[in-house]
Amino acid sequence: MKIVLASGNKGKLKEFSELLAPYNFEVFPQSDFKVVPPEETGLTFIENAIIKARYASQMSGLPALADDSGLAIDALGGQPGIYSARFSDVVTGGKATDQSNIDLALKKLDSLPNAERTARFHCVLVYMSHPEDPTPLVCHGQWEGRITQTQSGAGGFGYDPVFWVPEFECTAAELDKEQKNNCSHRGKALKQLIAQIEKIQKV
Repeated sequence: MKIVLASGNKGKLKEFSELLAPYNFEVFPQSDFKVVPPEETGLTFIENAIIKARYASQMSGLPALADDSGLAIDALGGQPGIYSARFSDVVTGGKATDQSNIDLALKKLDSLPNAERTARFHCVLVYMSHPEDPTPLVCHGQWEGRITQTQSGAGGFGYDPVFWVPEFECTAAELDKEQKNNCSHRGKALKQLIAQIEKIQKV
């Protein structure tokens, strides 16, 4: 089944393609349909995911999958949250990168001990079968961990090099693909989504 991913993030496209391949989903990036990302005016992960999914489905004519995800750091009052990808815009002149975001997070947490560096990744997935879908599938996955004091690992993307995963005693960037897919916020949300899709298909 062909679906459009409402994202231009190559890391996300790669992860979703790998995670959905066993279920016979073929994932296409919205850029294949010349979709210009809509303005994310929502104040929550759910609102923004719905905005992106509806627009991608409307522009491509395909069912759409959108995710809105981010990192919530307890010591920063839940920041960067929905602004995770743009966290360091204020210090980079609107040119935030994964590295500049990591640098800012570490700077803000500089004086805190490990026990006070708790954080979690959130991922809200929205699947819309068509643009006017009145009952989109909505799934929410969380991944608990903490922010390390230094970077480690070359895998993953985003904040992975500074997100410590207690059960594996390493950062998310040091996990292999199978380990990450099994325990990540995105992996958990996707498992919920697949379960809902399978339930609908059996009806």
